[in-house]
Amino acid sequence: MPKVLLVEDDVAFGTMLKTFLEKRNYNVSLVFTAAEAFKHIESEKFDLLLTDVRLPDHDGLEILKKIKSANASTQAIVMTSYAEISMAVNAMKEGAFDYVSKPFRPETILQTIENALQTKAVSESSGNLKKENKPEIVKKLRTTREVDDQLNLVTGISEPSRRLNDYVELVAPTNMSVLITGESGTGKEQIAKKIHQQSKRKNAPFIAVDCGAIPKEIASSEFFGHIKGSFTGAINDKTGHFEAANGGTLFLDEIGNLTYELQVQLLRALQERKVKPVGSNNEIHVDIRVVTATNEDLGQAVKEGEFREDLYHRLNEFSIKLPALRERKEDLMIFANHFLDEANIDLEKNVVGFTDEAVTAFKNYNWPGNLRELKNMVKRAVLLTKDDLIPLKVLPHEIATANHSNENDYGLFKNKNEEQLILDALEKTGGNKSKAARMLSIDRKTLYNKLKQYDIRL
Repeated sequence: MPKVLLVEDDVAFGTMLKTFLEKRNYNVSLVFTAAEAFKHIESEKFDLLLTDVRLPDHDGLEILKKIKSANASTQAIVMTSYAEISMAVNAMKEGAFDYVSKPFRPETILQTIENALQTKAVSESSGNLKKENKPEIVKKLRTTREVDDQLNLVTGISEPSRRLNDYVELVAPTNMSVLITGESGTGKEQIAKKIHQQSKRKNAPFIAVDCGAIPKEIASSEFFGHIKGSFTGAINDKTGHFEAANGGTLFLDEIGNLTYELQVQLLRALQERKVKPVGSNNEIHVDIRVVTATNEDLGQAVKEGEFREDLYHRLNEFSIKLPALRERKEDLMIFANHFLDEANIDLEKNVVGFTDEAVTAFKNYNWPGNLRELKNMVKRAVLLTKDDLIPLKVLPHEIATANHSNENDYGLFKNKNEEQLILDALEKTGGNKSKAARMLSIDRKTLYNKLKQYDIRL
């Protein structure tokens, strides 16, 4: 049973993390100050140190140096807020295996702990306790994270993200058709993949189709296939998307772009679970689950007669609306670090993190392009960065110069529409005043005063 020294001055969080690790067969000693940690290091030998970098009496770097001096094979992971990322970099230079950024869910740290202990075991078995080349450690770890993320996909910790994950876990095991809505760039295909991966069809194909990219002249062939000679240019038999997805999941992105004629054919295929390739007299039975996505208002399209109502209801057995990135600012740096890991692998670089100024700019920006914009920007910044941390100067001008008083910012006293902001926050949190206060960056007492001021009653 691996022995872990956990140093965390937040009593509630430390206790929760200790309980979580003990349930997974770790022997955890929890202390709340550096002085307590020093006493444990003098009297006991630990396999792993898990410490916050900010403590009441000393910082985590001193504990790191102390435990490495006592036992060079002890692995260390530091916990840091985004504003202290430079301290995390210094910790890695002093021999820390990795760092994790707060806030995080306990489950997200398990892979990092296992990697650290595995590195310790390999070092001891070879008798080589010398300090490993740090960039290589970072690269190895991030490669492992990338594989894990491809299986589980990155998730956030904000209330909108938790609600989204709950919906996915609820509907994934069923065979219900799911309609995913949300702004462009919010990750609708990723959520569709997650639904597939958590379903009973996960070992069968996941076929993604961009309905807006298919010319209407060949749309029937693309969806249902064709036989050789059925039309000019049909030189071979073709398997359509429905048949290719047989047994699995068919994801139709931008479903609102389908022509009315194709909507009729799609409805028939979904109702009868049979398709007929173009030019063929034989029908093929298919067993598929359909997940669709759109950034349009399909309900309005139905009212205007541009989308068939019967097809809409067939596709919309369960709907999931993806929140925009500006609605889950708590997740911003979680996604940014995830995209940083991906960019490091793609570009074969070892950028460790972001400067404080860059993080502030990220938080001030409104991200109209959502996750897609964030991913592209981070990859560009990694390419341009020559140091360990991404600086402000490599960020696009509109991000580097973003003003904190965006119209969608939830900072009260800076916005003339604070009554509407309060109503929006209460709606997003289901009327939970504590969560709404956190979203608005005010305390509960201030929120209650504002509710009274605007005569808002729940």
